[in-house]
Amino acid sequence: MRILVTGGCGFIGSAVVRHLLAATDHAVVNVDKLTYAASPESLASVATEPRYDFVQADVCDRATIDAILVAHRPDAIMHLAAETHVDRSIDGPADFVATNVGGTYTLLEAARLYWNGLPCARKAGFRFHHVSTDEVFGSLGATGRFSETTPYAPRSPYAASKAASDHFVRAWRDTYGLPTLVSNCSNNFGPCQFPEKLIPLTILRGLAGQSLPVYGDGSNVRDWLFVEDHAEALVAILERGAVGEAYNVGGDAERSNLTVVHAICDILDELLPVHTGPRRSLVDFVADRPGHDFRYAIDAGKIARDLGWRPRHGFENALRRTVSWYLENEAWWRPILDGRYRTERLGLAAAP
Repeated sequence: MRILVTGGCGFIGSAVVRHLLAATDHAVVNVDKLTYAASPESLASVATEPRYDFVQADVCDRATIDAILVAHRPDAIMHLAAETHVDRSIDGPADFVATNVGGTYTLLEAARLYWNGLPCARKAGFRFHHVSTDEVFGSLGATGRFSETTPYAPRSPYAASKAASDHFVRAWRDTYGLPTLVSNCSNNFGPCQFPEKLIPLTILRGLAGQSLPVYGDGSNVRDWLFVEDHAEALVAILERGAVGEAYNVGGDAERSNLTVVHAICDILDELLPVHTGPRRSLVDFVADRPGHDFRYAIDAGKIARDLGWRPRHGFENALRRTVSWYLENEAWWRPILDGRYRTERLGLAAAP
């Protein structure tokens, strides 16, 4: 297939592009606006691959998206372009509504026009895969897991924007017949993640000997999913998933935020010890995020049963691999810290 991937210079998007080119015969057209969190450097290893094309474009720009579809004639679309950081959505929700809701609508309409013009055989095989988050389901208590039938209950501007986009995708399937798939994943981690997120933020601040902010008492729980496992799941869904279905993707690795931060400290202490003592002493409990969901956990039984996918990487080994990657790739993250982001606290916008 020729697959159009939106947001392919982002964290998960770049992992998907690398996996597609390394493990399949598919061709990739990467459409990315190159916002602050995009890193073309994450695709340096595939930049000269004959099966890879890059187009800088905004998914909200209908005329440009129409032209890209006509020029590249994809067999499928994997839609990953999104604003993703909850803290930034608290400070500035407008960008999240514009990109996550408006951009998804624009892409759906462009895809519908393109799909309707395809010959019958290609039309039958076309797929629109929308990649979303478990945050649309809201917050869990101490027990239970999100399934594909869990009611939506988003609690942050980011989660609300992704919930809306999920609903638009399903509406275009039910109303217009567009062959869509939806996937909802748990918290990703791994190489090439922009350092505003918990794991890379902790690694880089720990390297610098800076305080390690932990929201509240650190007891909030996430189900952690290694990004390479997620990329494999997304391709499995695109290739073998049933049209109109949703698939939850999780790592079966629930950990509290404090547990994750402590694990990173211990790995850093082992790989790069410092004379000032254990990095756990750098933990700084800070004011909690407004509306902070207590716990997320994914029931990934459906994708295991229907598509045969399960995560291949255990959390501890994947975390060690991730820490080692940041230690070995300062050339990737140093320009980010010197320019676009300096690990400052976000998400404390005062009410108007």
